[in-house]
Amino acid sequence: MINVQFTVRPGQGDASGFDLGDMAVTGDLGTADSAGHIPDQGMMIYLSAVQLLDSLGSFLRGNARMLSFTGADTSFGLVVRRTKDGLSVAGKDGVVARTTAPELASAVIRAAEDLGPALPPEDPVASDWEAALAAFRPLVPGRKG
Repeated sequence: MINVQFTVRPGQGDASGFDLGDMAVTGDLGTADSAGHIPDQGMMIYLSAVQLLDSLGSFLRGNARMLSFTGADTSFGLVVRRTKDGLSVAGKDGVVARTTAPELASAVIRAAEDLGPALPPEDPVASDWEAALAAFRPLVPGRKG
């Protein structure tokens, strides 16, 4: 089991592709969360989600053994490794989940689609957002690009 959540921090006015927010990844073995740290690990959440979609998509399509992801303008990161049984996902404190590629892809696309509707279509990040979603969807069972 793995769950991914992207959240926008409140009090920033109208939605913008440069809004600050947080990322949380929860699995059977723990949670990696950017919220509540000193120093702050919040990130530009829309840009970070685009970066995660792009880098994870390339990783899942390829055969690299490891993906190291760091969000935009933050020290928060995740490491995804291929294992003999699938994938492991870790934060700075260790592995939070052992999962499969389809399960991880599904969790990430759900989180991104939950976040995305708030972004106005005229926002400068909106076209990158839509392109990243479209490129990632074919990796998710039952989704079309």
